[in-house]
Order: sequence, then structure tokens, then C-alpha cells
Amino acid sequence: MSYVTLCQVSCSLPVLRWFFFLHLFYRLCRFLFSLVFCEDFSDDALCCINIFGRTEVIDNTLNPDFVRKYILDYFFEEKQNLRFDLYDVDSKSPDLSKHDFLGQVFCTLGEIVGSPASRLEKPLGGIPGKKCGTIILSAEELSNCRDSATMQFCANKLDKKDFFVFFVFLHFTLLSALSLIIQTFFYFTTSYRELARGQSQFNVYEVINTKKKMKKKKYVNSGTVTLLSFSVESEFTFLDYIKGGTQINFTVAIDFTASNGNPSQSTSLHYMNPYQLNAYAMALKAVGEIIQDYDSDKMFPALGFGAKLPPDGRVSHEFPLNGNLENPYCNGIEGILEAYHESLKTVQLYGPTNFAPVVNHVARYAAAVQDGSQYFVLLIITDGVISDMAQTKEAIVNAAKLPMSIIIVGVGQAEFDAMVELDGDDIRVSSRGKLAERDIVQFVPFRDYMDRTGNHVLSMARLAKDVLAEIPDQFISYMKTRGVKPNPAPPPYTPPGHTHHHTQI
Repeated sequence: MSYVTLCQVSCSLPVLRWFFFLHLFYRLCRFLFSLVFCEDFSDDALCCINIFGRTEVIDNTLNPDFVRKYILDYFFEEKQNLRFDLYDVDSKSPDLSKHDFLGQVFCTLGEIVGSPASRLEKPLGGIPGKKCGTIILSAEELSNCRDSATMQFCANKLDKKDFFVFFVFLHFTLLSALSLIIQTFFYFTTSYRELARGQSQFNVYEVINTKKKMKKKKYVNSGTVTLLSFSVESEFTFLDYIKGGTQINFTVAIDFTASNGNPSQSTSLHYMNPYQLNAYAMALKAVGEIIQDYDSDKMFPALGFGAKLPPDGRVSHEFPLNGNLENPYCNGIEGILEAYHESLKTVQLYGPTNFAPVVNHVARYAAAVQDGSQYFVLLIITDGVISDMAQTKEAIVNAAKLPMSIIIVGVGQAEFDAMVELDGDDIRVSSRGKLAERDIVQFVPFRDYMDRTGNHVLSMARLAKDVLAEIPDQFISYMKTRGVKPNPAPPPYTPPGHTHHHTQI
């Protein structure tokens, strides 16, 4: 027999909710299966594994297709670890130790969602030297209302007031909200059905002042409001694009300026402690291990800036960490870390701290792909005060027109006022009188995430959450302003030998 148990712990609001469909291909001579679905936080010694649920039991088949679905809250900015355990069930006992363990799979929710068609196939492991079969995990977004309405009104013969007239929309379903509407000076009520008729005699509304109506018997109204236009459009979500095949291309740029200190000394921000990652490596892993789930080939460009390069000591602000100008790609996050470590042995830290070259480097690639098939994320990790502020602002303003976002992590104890300015949360970045079309920069100081207890797993999870949380909105902002729609998702997966289809909600 087969069943799945899923576990999840989260304190924040969900971005989207997903259904899971589970399929299993098992090659051994077993007949009764049980699959357990858990959320696994074993990276952190303070956290435990929580069992979320179990599949139904399926008898007498080597390739069970589980019907029961599981709902998970999905967060792009979090690494949501999952574990699937398979058991051979011989009795009705809920105690897993009473049944035979057949294998397990570890993955992240991002891996499943980011896979082609949100369908991930992985081999079962957990039993040394034994092939345990294959599990297929597929996910569907839980469909909510995505319609957005655009309305235009005009007002006629309103009562004279000393201040500007403004319009407040209140949607109410609770008595408390209804009371709020009744307490306002002027009001009128309508419904979605009436608004959907558009401009007509049915959408001219009398504005009523309740106090005047109670005092004056001949009171009629305080003017009218007329609906001029009403339109409804369906909104696409970030994951509509991901499921349609859009890839997130991740690039990292690391600061190799002399202000980091001599890498051979323990006071350096680049010091390679054999027992602990330095700030650069921790920031890279925190962000990269989440974004990599949305890139199918896991090959990432890794750049450095502010160093003298061998053999002639030429200063470069845009050099590949692997030393290969023609192919700066590294294999996965571990490949980037390896190239970073090797670069520290060969280059000389120098300066100044220039961002514009690496921003323009990624922007050139983003400019070549504006059809919605790719989106670019640049992570800049730096320790110092930026030296080319004007050029970087211009590069950011230009990049804001492209499918691109920038994350800046400041390490060390320097003042990062310029980075806050580039962040643009309060005042949009501008250059030569031009405002950036979108806010595409997110900055955080690494020191704000250092855990005094030494729990770097939790502190880096918080860092990743804060710097990545804006990416989906920035992504959608670009696609929407450019009128780029997601490609159709591939048809739902049907296991071999099955002709029925899952009901999707």
C-alpha cells in the first residue's frame, strides 16, 4: 500500500497555493505501497520534520497513481524542503515502524514548481546499493479569481465643499464594514452585476447625504455619479510564466576590492575559514540555492570586479571567476563557490568599487531576450562605498526597461547610504532627468542578519526571504508593462497506462 505525508511550517502569508499529484514507478516485486509526505527542516538542528499527510493505500500495483491531493502554501523567496518516504504496508497500524521502508526522495517545493510543466521526476533512494524506483511529483496552482476590474466614473452637481472631492471604494461582507459605509457623509451602493453592464441608465447613482436626508423632507440627493466605462481583465501570476517555460537566469558579481582585506588574514571579509563560510559565500548560497530551482541547466555566470588580473596586472571590473572569458558559466552554486575560491588565489584585490560594468554585462543579455522566455537576476555582493554612482544609476535606469532585477548585499561594517539610494524604495532611481520605469533593485546589509547565537541557517533564510520577496512582483511588472503573456502550460501528466485525468480546481 502507498501513502504520502506532507509537513509545512510557515509564519508568513502565502503567495500562491498548490495542489500536489503523486505518481510512483516501482521496479521491485512488491504489491502493497504506502507513501509519506513531509516537510523537512533538517538543515537546522533546532527544527524538526513534521508529517503533513499520507496518501491513500493502493494495492497490487507496481506503478501506483495516487489520487489524494495536498495543498501547500508556496513562497518564492523561501527554501521549502520536502521529503517523501515510501513504505510497504502490511497492516492497518498508523505506526510507520511497523511497516517496511522502501525508499525516499528529498527535494524543494521550488524544484517541483520550477521544473518543466511543474513536473519533477526523481529516483528513490535511502537504501544503499538498491534501486528503489522513481517518483513523479507534479503540481497545479490552486485557482483563485484573477480578474481585475478597471472603472471610470464622473460626478455631476455635487454639493459644494471647501476641499477637493475624492472617491472611496468599500467592499463589505461583514457588519462592521457595513457600519463604516453608513457613517460616511455621502454614499451610494451598487453591485458587480450592475457595474458589468457598463455605461447605461442603470449605472447613474444618486449620492446621498444621510444627515441632510434626515433633516430635510424635500431633500433629493447631493449630486450623481455616472459610470463611464467598466472592463475586466484576467491577471497572470508569476507561476503562470514559470509553468509556461520562463527561465530565471542568475548571475553573481563579487567585490574583489582591497578594502576587503588580505584574504590570507582572518580579519579579511574574503578569509576562507575551513570551519565556516565567509559572508560572501553565505550570501551567495542563501540567494543562489533558491533561484537555482528556476533554471533548468543550473549553469550560472559568475563575475568579479575591482581586482588586478594575471599576468599583466590589468584592473578589471567585469572578469569571469573561472578565468574563461568565452564561457563564464559555473555548474551550480557549488561551482560558483569553487571558482570564487580559486580566484582569490590568482587575482590581486585592488579597486575601485564600480558596479556599472557588471550591471551592463547582464543587461546586454537581457536586452537580447525580451519575449518573456527569460528573466535575469543579478546578485552583487560588496563591502564598500560605490565609486561610479552616476554610471551605475544610468545603468539601472536602462536595465529597468529590461527583464532584469538586481539584488545588492552589503557585507562588512561600511556605510551603505549609496546602496539605500540605489534601492529606490523611497525615491525612484533617476539618471539625466529620466526615472527608472520600475523599481528593480533590492539592497540589504548582511550585518542585519547575523545571528548572535551562531545559527547561520536561520539568519541566511531570513536574508534570502527579504532580498527575494520582491522578485515575483518585479517580474510581473515587466511582463505586464510589455504586454508579454505566458506560454501555454504543457498538458497535465498522465502516467503510462492511465487514460483518466485528475480534476483540477
